[in-house]
Amino acid sequence: MLSRTADNLFWMGRYMERAENMARILDVTQRLSLQTHGGAHAEWTAMLALLCAEEAYAERHGAVTENGVAAFLTLDRGNPSSIWSCVRAARENARSLRATIPVEMWESLNTTWLALRDLDETALQQRGLREFSDWVKERSHLFRGVAHATMLHNEAFAFTRLGTFLERADNTTRLLDTKHYVVEAGGKDNDPAAAYYEWGALLRSAGAFRAYHQTYHDVITPARVAELLVLRADMPRSLRFCFDKVTENLTALAEGRPLESERLSGEFGARLRYGRMERILNAGLHDFLEEVLDRIAAVGLQISRDFLMIV
Repeated sequence: MLSRTADNLFWMGRYMERAENMARILDVTQRLSLQTHGGAHAEWTAMLALLCAEEAYAERHGAVTENGVAAFLTLDRGNPSSIWSCVRAARENARSLRATIPVEMWESLNTTWLALRDLDETALQQRGLREFSDWVKERSHLFRGVAHATMLHNEAFAFTRLGTFLERADNTTRLLDTKHYVVEAGGKDNDPAAAYYEWGALLRSAGAFRAYHQTYHDVITPARVAELLVLRADMPRSLRFCFDKVTENLTALAEGRPLESERLSGEFGARLRYGRMERILNAGLHDFLEEVLDRIAAVGLQISRDFLMIV
């Protein structure tokens, strides 16, 4: 496969996953802001910090407001991480792959872009942020479902999956890092009801609320939330699951060759496979999550060196 084709497939999958993740974070932040008495501003500010976007937002919109942040992260053409920009980038990558991907896959993505292309802030406010976020998630699910059902499960499919799971691991890591100080303190919140809603919102943002109760059959505790999203092999958005899938696809692409990207991913995946949550917490969750972000960046860079177009 040409490196240009592999590059398009990788980033097509990654940008669609990024659009979905942004929709999830927006939806949960709005829910929390409605439940927080007098602290809605703090929730939207924390969201910008999570995305490392405070400076970019301030340059374009000034003071932090719900409508401002929503517009910046959904429809802002100048923000490369907005939902609008991510879907556009995914569609442009797919357009270069018309001879490689199935017609159904292209049509699902192109239809999403055409519906989003001319949407403005007024239409977004009339529609409602929650409804819009649900629509983005549904379109992302449709895209992945069509890809899984219509693509040959060959190297093209593997590159698409690589982008998806690397981006998903990055999102899960950043979500947990916003709450690391509570986890390390043992979750001793002053208001148990508020803590329940906050951790419930975090689980919902990862699509893991029901999975948590099916796994632990107990009240929500910070340490168990961290365990579910870091070490559980059967949780589709956990770090272990994502690294297992990245390694699995790299192994298929390597075809027996010794590739550094496969080694890097497999090495960290082994740590997650045999790790214990109590040891991670004792050593410091924030430091661990910073290491995860570094490893995701290193694996992504090495994938580019091994397979894709070097930039």
